[in-house]
Amino acid sequence: MTATEQRFREFKMPDVGEGLTEAEILKWYVQPGDTVTDGQVICEVETAKAAVELPCPYDGVVRAVHFEEGTTVDVGTSIIVVDTDPGAGPADAPAAESAPAAEAEEEAEPQGRQAVLVGYGAAPSSTKRRARKAQPGAGAPAAAAVQAELNGHAGAAVQPAPAPAAPTASAAPPTPAAPTLPTAERPLAKPPVRKLAKDLGIDLATVTPTGPDGVITREDVHAAASAAAPAAEAPAPAPAADVATGGSEAVRARETRIPIKGVRKATAQAMVKSAFTAPHVTEFITVDVTRTMKLVQELKQDPDMAGLRVNPLLLVAKALLVAIKRNPEINASWDEENQEIVRKDYVNLGIAAATPRGLIVPNIKDAGTKTLPQLAAALGELVSTAREGKTAPGDMAGGTVTITNVGVFGVDTGTPILNPGESAILAFGAVKLQPWVHKGKVKPRQVTTLALSFDHRLVDGELGSKVLADIAAILEHPKRLITWA
Repeated sequence: MTATEQRFREFKMPDVGEGLTEAEILKWYVQPGDTVTDGQVICEVETAKAAVELPCPYDGVVRAVHFEEGTTVDVGTSIIVVDTDPGAGPADAPAAESAPAAEAEEEAEPQGRQAVLVGYGAAPSSTKRRARKAQPGAGAPAAAAVQAELNGHAGAAVQPAPAPAAPTASAAPPTPAAPTLPTAERPLAKPPVRKLAKDLGIDLATVTPTGPDGVITREDVHAAASAAAPAAEAPAPAPAADVATGGSEAVRARETRIPIKGVRKATAQAMVKSAFTAPHVTEFITVDVTRTMKLVQELKQDPDMAGLRVNPLLLVAKALLVAIKRNPEINASWDEENQEIVRKDYVNLGIAAATPRGLIVPNIKDAGTKTLPQLAAALGELVSTAREGKTAPGDMAGGTVTITNVGVFGVDTGTPILNPGESAILAFGAVKLQPWVHKGKVKPRQVTTLALSFDHRLVDGELGSKVLADIAAILEHPKRLITWA
């Protein structure tokens, strides 16, 4: 590693989950010129599983931020450069190159090398770099700084700037001519200007730059757009028949297109895989839960439950855990590769949670061993963390069974799709006051409908029915939480 590389340290996008390949930068907390310390959070990224804050592994001053907020970045790509010795005086900062140029001048990293996990810092890159040939006019520090700021948006590995071609070059006054561009002849423009050009449909290669060192400004882009406007004026009105077609511009103007990425993309892939891999069977039962609802009110007044989240979902979760204890065969998974059914002596209870970023299913580890107060505490923490978007990827791995509470939306029930790798999922519907035959008379009772979906490869109809019937029996007579536990 050269002295420049030791001073200007790259921080690459780490794998913050289990084998994830990319993450979207949601928010930057630092900008070029800011002082950072080891462990300080520099940005928030969203993976296919959750939103995660990334800490900086170095002390120093930020010299370059390579990507805008909202950009999806591959794991292992440099996202920021930190000057770890800012007091050493002026130096040529490393310039980030476009991906094609970087590939041409770098040897590939050894296969299997991964970015380190969050919290453990980024190991110095072992990539060997070939010596670069000096480009005409590339010795000027101003040009190097421009290339570092503007071309760094390409997201390739950061390279040290070339040394001056001759000792006299640094002493010569800088010329107003634009600096030599990289091999790809990429026009110089800041990321916001590039985005503006993209939005307006302007090719930056056709824009005449007026900024310092040949940089394209926002005014240059607007001028190019104005020049192109006359040719696009007075479009012919769309025929009435075209308005009804999906390819019509008139129709597209009334549509909103949302990129499929992050949690939504991961959820879609998981649901398709589950639906077309595991043969789903769903059974339903309607049950009188009046006694359970009364118990919920009593538990809210219990000193042992003070400060805890007590609601019907808590007792539904406890009823499911007791039913699994009575029917342990349902707590299993299907190992296709080894052709085995894997029965588990632990229950990691997943709770489907709707968040602003989409549906996620974190789970409570070893939920079957917890007391009711412990289960309430774990459930409350899980829900609040999910709503804040701070659920860690590890909290969503290893689930065995799941509950989805569709009743909070006023829905009676549904046919839930299994979380991949799990054997069963229970849908808890809305609790409503309904006429019900109770002790030989029709009375208003609080009633709900439960739906249990299970993988028919490892759970047959008898086992699934017994589990669902046990859950219903406990909710109808919650004293069975004691007698059956």
